[in-house]
Amino acid sequence: MSELGTIDQRDASLRSPIVVLAALVVVLAGVKLAADVVAPFLLSIFLSVLTWPIVYWLHQHRVPKFAAILIVVAGVIGFFSLIGVIGVNALTGFNQNLPAYQQRLQSVFAPLVTWIEGVLGPLNLESPVSEDTWRDALSFVANTLLQFGSAVSKGLLAVLTVLFMLLEAFRMPDKLTQALGAAEKTWWAGFSTFAISIQKYLAIKTLTSLATGVLAGSWVWILGIDYALFWGLLAFLLNYIPNIGSFIAGTPAVLMALVQFGIGSAVLVAIGYLVINVVIGGVLEPQTMGSGIGLSPLVVLMSLVIWGWLLGGVGMVLSTPLTMSAKIALDSFSDTRWMSTLMGSGKSKPRGRPGSRPAL
Repeated sequence: MSELGTIDQRDASLRSPIVVLAALVVVLAGVKLAADVVAPFLLSIFLSVLTWPIVYWLHQHRVPKFAAILIVVAGVIGFFSLIGVIGVNALTGFNQNLPAYQQRLQSVFAPLVTWIEGVLGPLNLESPVSEDTWRDALSFVANTLLQFGSAVSKGLLAVLTVLFMLLEAFRMPDKLTQALGAAEKTWWAGFSTFAISIQKYLAIKTLTSLATGVLAGSWVWILGIDYALFWGLLAFLLNYIPNIGSFIAGTPAVLMALVQFGIGSAVLVAIGYLVINVVIGGVLEPQTMGSGIGLSPLVVLMSLVIWGWLLGGVGMVLSTPLTMSAKIALDSFSDTRWMSTLMGSGKSKPRGRPGSRPAL
Protein backbone atom coordinates (compact mmCIF):
# COMPACT_ATOMS: atom_id res chain seq x y z
CA MET A 1 0.00 0.00 0.00
CA SER A 2 2.82 2.36 0.78
CA GLU A 3 4.32 1.82 -2.68
CA LEU A 4 0.98 2.51 -4.31
CA GLY A 5 0.68 5.68 -2.24
CA THR A 6 4.13 6.80 -3.36
CA ILE A 7 3.25 6.17 -7.02
CA ASP A 8 0.02 8.15 -6.66
CA GLN A 9 1.93 11.05 -5.11
CA ARG A 10 4.45 11.04 -7.97
CA ASP A 11 1.67 10.93 -10.53
CA ALA A 12 -0.05 13.83 -8.79
CA SER A 13 3.17 15.85 -8.70
CA LEU A 14 3.61 15.19 -12.43
CA ARG A 15 0.04 15.96 -13.35
CA SER A 16 -0.07 19.26 -11.47
CA PRO A 17 2.21 21.25 -13.85
CA ILE A 18 0.53 19.64 -16.87
CA VAL A 19 -2.92 20.56 -15.60
CA VAL A 20 -1.79 24.12 -14.89
CA LEU A 21 -0.30 24.50 -18.37
CA ALA A 22 -3.38 22.97 -19.99
CA ALA A 23 -5.65 25.35 -18.07
CA LEU A 24 -3.42 28.25 -19.13
CA VAL A 25 -3.74 27.28 -22.80
CA VAL A 26 -7.54 27.11 -22.47
CA VAL A 27 -7.66 30.54 -20.82
CA LEU A 28 -5.43 32.12 -23.48
CA ALA A 29 -7.56 30.62 -26.24
CA GLY A 30 -10.64 32.14 -24.63
CA VAL A 31 -8.91 35.53 -24.39
CA LYS A 32 -8.01 35.35 -28.08
CA LEU A 33 -11.60 34.58 -29.10
CA ALA A 34 -12.99 37.38 -26.90
CA ALA A 35 -10.25 39.94 -27.69
CA ASP A 36 -12.72 42.59 -28.87
CA VAL A 37 -14.37 42.56 -25.45
CA VAL A 38 -11.38 41.74 -23.24
CA ALA A 39 -9.02 44.42 -24.61
CA PRO A 40 -11.21 47.47 -23.75
CA PHE A 41 -12.05 45.91 -20.38
CA LEU A 42 -8.37 45.40 -19.48
CA LEU A 43 -7.60 48.94 -20.63
CA SER A 44 -10.34 50.18 -18.32
CA ILE A 45 -8.90 48.25 -15.39
CA PHE A 46 -5.44 49.71 -15.78
CA LEU A 47 -6.78 53.21 -16.36
CA SER A 48 -8.67 52.81 -13.08
CA VAL A 49 -5.54 51.62 -11.28
CA LEU A 50 -3.55 54.53 -12.69
CA THR A 51 -6.11 57.23 -11.85
CA TRP A 52 -7.26 55.91 -8.47
CA PRO A 53 -4.50 57.70 -6.47
CA ILE A 54 -5.65 61.02 -7.96
CA VAL A 55 -9.27 60.30 -7.04
CA TYR A 56 -8.26 59.32 -3.52
CA TRP A 57 -6.10 62.44 -3.12
CA LEU A 58 -8.99 64.69 -4.18
CA HIS A 59 -11.34 62.89 -1.80
CA GLN A 60 -8.85 63.32 1.06
CA HIS A 61 -8.90 67.06 0.34
CA ARG A 62 -12.65 67.25 0.94
CA VAL A 63 -13.82 66.78 -2.63
CA PRO A 64 -16.96 64.59 -2.71
CA LYS A 65 -16.44 61.09 -4.06
CA PHE A 66 -18.56 61.45 -7.16
CA ALA A 67 -17.16 64.90 -7.94
CA ALA A 68 -13.59 63.62 -7.61
CA ILE A 69 -14.35 60.77 -10.00
CA LEU A 70 -16.00 63.12 -12.50
CA ILE A 71 -12.99 65.46 -12.40
CA VAL A 72 -10.56 62.62 -13.11
CA VAL A 73 -12.72 61.01 -15.80
CA ALA A 74 -13.23 64.39 -17.49
CA GLY A 75 -9.47 64.85 -17.54
CA VAL A 76 -8.95 61.42 -19.10
CA ILE A 77 -11.65 62.07 -21.72
CA GLY A 78 -10.05 65.42 -22.50
CA PHE A 79 -6.68 63.73 -22.95
CA PHE A 80 -8.06 61.09 -25.32
CA SER A 81 -9.97 63.78 -27.23
CA LEU A 82 -6.76 65.78 -27.64
CA ILE A 83 -5.02 62.68 -28.97
CA GLY A 84 -7.84 62.19 -31.45
CA VAL A 85 -7.70 65.80 -32.67
CA ILE A 86 -3.93 65.65 -33.17
CA GLY A 87 -4.21 62.35 -35.03
CA VAL A 88 -7.02 63.57 -37.31
CA ASN A 89 -5.15 66.78 -38.13
CA ALA A 90 -2.01 64.82 -38.99
CA LEU A 91 -4.00 62.41 -41.17
CA THR A 92 -5.72 65.28 -43.00
CA GLY A 93 -2.47 67.11 -43.65
CA PHE A 94 -0.73 63.95 -44.79
CA ASN A 95 -3.45 63.15 -47.34
CA GLN A 96 -3.34 66.71 -48.68
CA ASN A 97 0.44 66.64 -49.11
CA LEU A 98 0.62 63.09 -50.45
CA PRO A 99 1.42 64.06 -54.11
CA ALA A 100 4.22 66.39 -52.98
CA TYR A 101 5.66 63.68 -50.74
CA GLN A 102 5.67 61.25 -53.68
CA GLN A 103 7.69 63.66 -55.84
CA ARG A 104 10.17 64.37 -53.03
CA LEU A 105 10.65 60.68 -52.34
CA GLN A 106 11.37 60.01 -56.01
CA SER A 107 13.92 62.82 -56.10
CA VAL A 108 15.61 61.46 -52.97
CA PHE A 109 16.07 57.96 -54.39
CA ALA A 110 16.83 59.00 -57.99
CA PRO A 111 20.60 59.54 -57.28
CA LEU A 112 20.76 56.12 -55.61
CA VAL A 113 19.23 54.43 -58.65
CA THR A 114 21.63 56.33 -60.90
CA TRP A 115 24.60 55.13 -58.85
CA ILE A 116 23.34 51.52 -58.99
CA GLU A 117 23.00 51.79 -62.78
CA GLY A 118 26.58 53.08 -62.97
CA VAL A 119 27.81 50.00 -61.09
CA LEU A 120 25.53 47.28 -62.44
CA GLY A 121 24.56 48.74 -65.77
CA PRO A 122 21.20 50.02 -67.03
CA LEU A 123 18.22 48.71 -65.12
CA ASN A 124 15.86 49.22 -68.08
CA LEU A 125 13.34 51.08 -65.94
CA GLU A 126 11.17 53.82 -67.34
CA SER A 127 11.42 55.60 -63.98
CA PRO A 128 13.35 54.87 -60.79
CA VAL A 129 10.20 53.72 -59.07
CA SER A 130 6.67 53.82 -60.39
CA GLU A 131 4.16 56.20 -58.93
CA ASP A 132 1.97 53.29 -57.88
CA THR A 133 4.76 51.96 -55.68
CA TRP A 134 5.15 55.25 -53.81
CA ARG A 135 1.39 55.63 -53.58
CA ASP A 136 1.05 52.20 -52.00
CA ALA A 137 3.91 52.83 -49.55
CA LEU A 138 2.63 56.20 -48.43
CA SER A 139 -0.97 54.99 -48.30
CA PHE A 140 0.21 52.36 -45.83
CA VAL A 141 1.33 55.17 -43.51
CA ALA A 142 -2.02 56.90 -43.97
CA ASN A 143 -3.88 53.69 -43.09
CA THR A 144 -1.72 53.37 -40.00
CA LEU A 145 -2.80 56.83 -38.88
CA LEU A 146 -6.42 55.84 -39.53
CA GLN A 147 -6.04 52.79 -37.29
CA PHE A 148 -4.58 55.09 -34.67
CA GLY A 149 -7.79 57.10 -34.70
CA SER A 150 -9.85 53.92 -34.32
CA ALA A 151 -7.76 52.94 -31.29
CA VAL A 152 -8.45 56.34 -29.72
CA SER A 153 -12.20 55.86 -30.16
CA LYS A 154 -11.98 52.49 -28.38
CA GLY A 155 -10.05 54.21 -25.62
CA LEU A 156 -12.91 56.68 -25.13
CA LEU A 157 -15.33 53.76 -24.71
CA ALA A 158 -13.01 52.25 -22.13
CA VAL A 159 -13.00 55.52 -20.20
CA LEU A 160 -16.75 55.25 -19.65
CA THR A 161 -16.18 51.92 -17.93
CA VAL A 162 -13.54 53.58 -15.72
CA LEU A 163 -16.25 55.78 -14.21
CA PHE A 164 -18.13 52.80 -12.82
CA MET A 165 -14.95 51.02 -11.74
CA LEU A 166 -13.84 54.01 -9.67
CA LEU A 167 -17.28 54.20 -8.07
CA GLU A 168 -17.04 50.51 -7.21
CA ALA A 169 -13.58 51.00 -5.67
CA PHE A 170 -15.08 53.04 -2.82
CA ARG A 171 -17.55 50.26 -2.03
CA MET A 172 -15.12 47.35 -2.36
CA PRO A 173 -13.75 47.30 1.24
CA ASP A 174 -17.27 47.09 2.70
CA LYS A 175 -18.23 44.34 0.27
CA LEU A 176 -15.12 42.35 1.14
CA THR A 177 -15.83 42.71 4.84
CA GLN A 178 -19.32 41.29 4.36
CA ALA A 179 -18.15 38.52 2.02
CA LEU A 180 -14.93 37.38 3.70
CA GLY A 181 -15.29 38.44 7.30
CA ALA A 182 -12.05 38.06 9.28
CA ALA A 183 -10.11 36.93 6.20
CA GLU A 184 -10.75 40.27 4.55
CA LYS A 185 -7.80 42.04 6.19
CA THR A 186 -5.24 39.52 4.97
CA TRP A 187 -6.69 39.41 1.46
CA TRP A 188 -6.98 43.18 1.21
CA ALA A 189 -3.40 43.70 2.42
CA GLY A 190 -2.06 41.38 -0.25
CA PHE A 191 -4.19 42.95 -2.95
CA SER A 192 -3.08 46.44 -1.84
CA THR A 193 0.56 45.43 -2.21
CA PHE A 194 -0.15 44.13 -5.70
CA ALA A 195 -2.13 47.21 -6.76
CA ILE A 196 0.47 49.63 -5.42
CA SER A 197 3.24 47.86 -7.35
CA ILE A 198 1.20 48.14 -10.56
CA GLN A 199 0.42 51.78 -9.82
CA LYS A 200 4.10 52.52 -9.30
CA TYR A 201 5.05 50.91 -12.60
CA LEU A 202 2.29 52.70 -14.55
CA ALA A 203 3.05 56.06 -12.93
CA ILE A 204 6.78 55.86 -13.65
CA LYS A 205 6.17 54.59 -17.17
CA THR A 206 3.74 57.45 -17.81
CA LEU A 207 6.21 60.09 -16.62
CA THR A 208 9.11 58.65 -18.62
CA SER A 209 6.87 58.28 -21.69
CA LEU A 210 5.77 61.89 -21.30
CA ALA A 211 9.40 63.00 -21.14
CA THR A 212 10.19 60.90 -24.22
CA GLY A 213 7.30 62.40 -26.16
CA VAL A 214 8.14 66.00 -25.23
CA LEU A 215 11.82 65.61 -26.13
CA ALA A 216 11.15 63.73 -29.37
CA GLY A 217 8.48 66.21 -30.47
CA SER A 218 10.73 69.16 -29.63
CA TRP A 219 13.65 67.64 -31.53
CA VAL A 220 11.73 67.07 -34.79
CA TRP A 221 10.13 70.53 -34.42
CA ILE A 222 13.58 72.13 -34.18
CA LEU A 223 14.61 70.27 -37.34
CA GLY A 224 11.48 71.51 -39.13
CA ILE A 225 9.85 68.11 -39.70
CA ASP A 226 6.13 68.16 -40.52
CA TYR A 227 3.63 67.03 -37.86
CA ALA A 228 6.10 67.42 -34.98
CA LEU A 229 3.28 67.39 -32.43
CA PHE A 230 2.00 64.08 -33.77
CA TRP A 231 5.46 62.47 -33.73
CA GLY A 232 5.89 63.54 -30.12
CA LEU A 233 2.48 62.11 -29.22
CA LEU A 234 3.34 58.87 -31.02
CA ALA A 235 6.61 58.61 -29.08
CA PHE A 236 4.69 59.10 -25.82
CA LEU A 237 2.13 56.39 -26.57
CA LEU A 238 4.46 53.79 -28.08
CA ASN A 239 6.99 54.16 -25.27
CA TYR A 240 4.58 52.03 -23.20
CA ILE A 241 5.49 49.10 -25.47
CA PRO A 242 8.69 47.56 -24.07
CA ASN A 243 11.81 46.95 -26.18
CA ILE A 244 10.44 47.84 -29.63
CA GLY A 245 8.04 50.72 -28.92
CA SER A 246 10.68 53.43 -29.24
CA PHE A 247 11.95 51.96 -32.51
CA ILE A 248 8.44 51.88 -33.96
CA ALA A 249 7.85 55.50 -32.89
CA GLY A 250 11.09 56.76 -34.44
CA THR A 251 10.78 55.03 -37.80
CA PRO A 252 7.98 57.16 -39.35
CA ALA A 253 9.61 60.38 -38.13
CA VAL A 254 12.90 59.37 -39.78
CA LEU A 255 11.06 58.55 -43.02
CA MET A 256 9.28 61.90 -42.95
CA ALA A 257 12.62 63.66 -42.51
CA LEU A 258 14.01 61.67 -45.43
CA VAL A 259 11.10 62.71 -47.64
CA GLN A 260 11.31 66.38 -46.66
CA PHE A 261 15.01 67.17 -46.47
CA GLY A 262 17.00 64.10 -47.46
CA ILE A 263 19.37 61.66 -45.83
CA GLY A 264 21.21 64.19 -43.65
CA SER A 265 18.05 65.29 -41.85
CA ALA A 266 16.91 61.68 -41.44
CA VAL A 267 20.22 60.81 -39.78
CA LEU A 268 19.86 63.74 -37.37
CA VAL A 269 16.34 62.63 -36.41
CA ALA A 270 17.54 59.06 -35.86
CA ILE A 271 20.44 60.24 -33.67
CA GLY A 272 18.09 62.38 -31.60
CA TYR A 273 15.67 59.49 -30.99
CA LEU A 274 18.59 57.20 -30.13
CA VAL A 275 19.98 59.63 -27.54
CA ILE A 276 16.55 60.25 -25.99
CA ASN A 277 15.78 56.54 -25.66
CA VAL A 278 19.22 55.67 -24.28
CA VAL A 279 19.07 58.41 -21.64
CA ILE A 280 15.46 57.87 -20.57
CA GLY A 281 14.93 54.17 -21.29
CA GLY A 282 18.43 53.01 -20.44
CA VAL A 283 19.39 55.28 -17.53
CA LEU A 284 16.53 57.28 -16.02
CA GLU A 285 13.77 54.67 -16.12
CA PRO A 286 15.76 51.80 -14.51
CA GLN A 287 16.92 54.12 -11.71
CA THR A 288 13.40 55.34 -10.93
CA MET A 289 12.03 51.78 -11.09
CA GLY A 290 14.34 50.83 -8.22
CA SER A 291 14.65 47.06 -7.98
CA GLY A 292 12.84 46.66 -11.28
CA ILE A 293 9.62 45.00 -12.37
CA GLY A 294 10.65 41.53 -11.20
CA LEU A 295 10.50 39.95 -14.68
CA SER A 296 13.34 38.48 -16.69
CA PRO A 297 14.15 40.26 -20.00
CA LEU A 298 13.20 37.13 -21.94
CA VAL A 299 9.78 37.03 -20.26
CA VAL A 300 9.25 40.72 -21.06
CA LEU A 301 10.00 40.09 -24.73
CA MET A 302 7.87 36.95 -24.93
CA SER A 303 4.99 38.65 -23.12
CA LEU A 304 5.10 41.43 -25.71
CA VAL A 305 4.71 38.88 -28.50
CA ILE A 306 2.03 36.81 -26.75
CA TRP A 307 -0.13 39.66 -25.48
CA GLY A 308 0.22 41.48 -28.81
CA TRP A 309 -1.00 38.36 -30.60
CA LEU A 310 -3.88 37.91 -28.17
CA LEU A 311 -5.11 41.51 -27.83
CA GLY A 312 -3.44 43.54 -30.57
CA GLY A 313 -2.13 47.01 -29.81
CA VAL A 314 -3.74 47.16 -26.36
CA GLY A 315 -2.02 43.91 -25.45
CA MET A 316 1.36 45.27 -26.53
CA VAL A 317 0.93 48.42 -24.46
CA LEU A 318 -0.23 46.49 -21.38
CA SER A 319 2.05 43.48 -21.87
CA THR A 320 4.34 44.26 -18.94
CA PRO A 321 1.67 45.10 -16.31
CA LEU A 322 -0.43 42.14 -17.47
CA THR A 323 2.54 39.80 -17.06
CA MET A 324 3.35 41.34 -13.67
CA SER A 325 -0.23 40.66 -12.61
CA ALA A 326 -0.04 37.07 -13.84
CA LYS A 327 3.25 36.54 -11.98
CA ILE A 328 1.83 37.87 -8.71
CA ALA A 329 -1.28 35.72 -9.11
CA LEU A 330 0.81 32.61 -9.78
CA ASP A 331 2.98 33.39 -6.76
CA SER A 332 -0.11 33.38 -4.52
CA PHE A 333 -0.67 29.60 -4.86
CA SER A 334 1.77 26.84 -3.94
CA ASP A 335 0.87 24.75 -7.01
CA THR A 336 1.79 27.54 -9.43
CA ARG A 337 4.60 29.27 -7.53
CA TRP A 338 7.20 27.45 -9.62
CA MET A 339 5.89 29.26 -12.72
CA SER A 340 6.21 32.61 -10.96
CA THR A 341 9.81 31.76 -10.04
CA LEU A 342 10.66 30.93 -13.66
CA MET A 343 9.17 34.24 -14.81
CA GLY A 344 11.19 36.25 -12.30
CA SER A 345 14.45 38.09 -12.83
CA GLY A 346 16.31 35.80 -10.43
CA LYS A 347 16.88 38.58 -7.89
CA SER A 348 15.29 38.40 -4.48
CA LYS A 349 12.77 41.15 -4.03
CA PRO A 350 11.39 42.03 -0.61
CA ARG A 351 7.66 42.21 -0.34
CA GLY A 352 6.42 45.71 0.18
CA ARG A 353 3.89 46.74 2.72
CA PRO A 354 0.69 48.43 1.73
CA GLY A 355 0.75 52.18 2.15
CA SER A 356 -1.57 54.27 4.25
CA ARG A 357 -3.86 54.89 1.31
CA PRO A 358 -6.11 52.09 0.06
CA ALA A 359 -5.52 50.55 -3.33
CA LEU A 360 -8.10 49.44 -5.83
